Amino acid sequence: MYKRIQAIVLLFVSGILIVFMISACNSNTLTSNTSNKTNSTSTDNCRVIKHAMGETCVPDNPQRIVALDVMMMEDVVALGEKPLGAPLNNFAPHVPTEGIVDLGDSDAVNLEKILALNPDLILGLADPWSGTKPYPQLSQIAPTVLVEFNHSGEWKEIFAFVGEVLGKSEQVKKVMADYSQRVKDFQQKINSNGKSNTQVSVVRLYPETITLYTKVGFIGTILEDAGLSRPPSQDLDLEATKRLTGYPIQYNISREAFDKADADAVFVIVGNWDSKI
Repeated sequence: MYKRIQAIVLLFVSGILIVFMISACNSNTLTSNTSNKTNSTSTDNCRVIKHAMGETCVPDNPQRIVALDVMMMEDVVALGEKPLGAPLNNFAPHVPTEGIVDLGDSDAVNLEKILALNPDLILGLADPWSGTKPYPQLSQIAPTVLVEFNHSGEWKEIFAFVGEVLGKSEQVKKVMADYSQRVKDFQQKINSNGKSNTQVSVVRLYPETITLYTKVGFIGTILEDAGLSRPPSQDLDLEATKRLTGYPIQYNISREAFDKADADAVFVIVGNWDSKI
């Protein structure tokens, strides 16, 4: 029974990670609707969007989009668009990157490659961890919108904002309705097995560090939506997490404290830098 419930949890989380991709495959290009934009005004050919760096007049129907970050690319794809270019060094295998120009590292995108793509919209994150992208140079190439980003747990708000920028707020609603239905279906399965109190631990292994994810980040919000509980070491809000090591969604533990990673089901995240693990 434990292996069965662990498999259900794994399938759910894996499915959520690709829900945007599935939605994108079934989506149709939408006509932009500016009447419900709460943070933008209209001009003849573009809409003024307020963002982290000020205001930018975004084309009503952008066709040549460049994404500067993983989150921006996944959001764009989920809304039925394919970016011309994006940093491809940190994408999961399920993300469709064929035909997309690699712009290098997301912390140091190649401006020459972006210029050569002749984009009509550039989307990126303005976050406190990697520093602000070279906005003055980017905005000279094409209208550029940098989305304020504090941590991955804000993914729903950010996705809604990207939908506004692209004029696809209705498509956002469809994607999120699909997500809500998948959550509901999962809850029914887990409850029918009498395992709604299953505790789930999320661990990331680096060559020199062990990290625990709390309930604040992207993964934590999904598990919370699914009604799954976390072990006490990870059942922490934003402020409690930040007090430990200063980061909003995760904190480091020593090898001696590895028992804090224990739970009914444990998900372990590794990356392509983990040859020493």
